[in-house]
Amino acid sequence: VRRIKQLMPHACIGVDVIVGFPGETEELFLETYEYLNQLDISYLHVFTYSERANTLAASMPGVVPKHIRAKRSKMLRVLSAKKRRAFYESQLKTERQVLYEGENKRGFIEGFTENYVRVKTPWDPKLANSFATIELDRIDDDGLVRFKESVPSFS
Repeated sequence: VRRIKQLMPHACIGVDVIVGFPGETEELFLETYEYLNQLDISYLHVFTYSERANTLAASMPGVVPKHIRAKRSKMLRVLSAKKRRAFYESQLKTERQVLYEGENKRGFIEGFTENYVRVKTPWDPKLANSFATIELDRIDDDGLVRFKESVPSFS
């Protein structure tokens, strides 16, 4: 992660995490939580372990009760939201290339920047599936980033 950030300071780094796998103790979970908390990552993609027939994991000792899995999963999702918010805040006042998606979502069009910041602006069908250079400006209550009008492109 450190090397990626050295080479690409604005990189969005996501981490996939399975929570509640057999053998996961409270101590191990908290150790993982603290490690992920201090790691310079942008978000977590949290999966809650679920038993699958005919797998080795289904017969492993140390089954984590479902209510504990749910609690731990929620803790990691809250941590992920905190990390995503911090990443988005670190990107404000920077210019980014955005690709708009083609769907009208409650009067807005959304898109992703080249470093995976989700942005939105009022719906305009002409923007669908197009690129633009924007300046990230603020984060809305829904956690999506708003931006100033497109920056002229001289390419």
